Amino acid sequence: MGIRINLNVMMAKRRIGLTELSDKVGISPANLSILKNNKARAIRFSTLDAICRALDCQPGDLLEFVEDEADGS
Repeated sequence: MGIRINLNVMMAKRRIGLTELSDKVGISPANLSILKNNKARAIRFSTLDAICRALDCQPGDLLEFVEDEADGS
């Protein structure tokens, strides 16, 4: 998939751990871990909103479009 989630980068910049962010956002650590490790296939806008509020960032700070290797040729 061409969308990369840079949650781990933003969490490191904000010096916040998975458990603390989970508590602030109201999402289970397991589901947050799926996002953090780029295993998610979708994200709800309400979840994205909550993460952006907790990390004081913009959606563009978390989401990045990258070309698939197969599409690059």
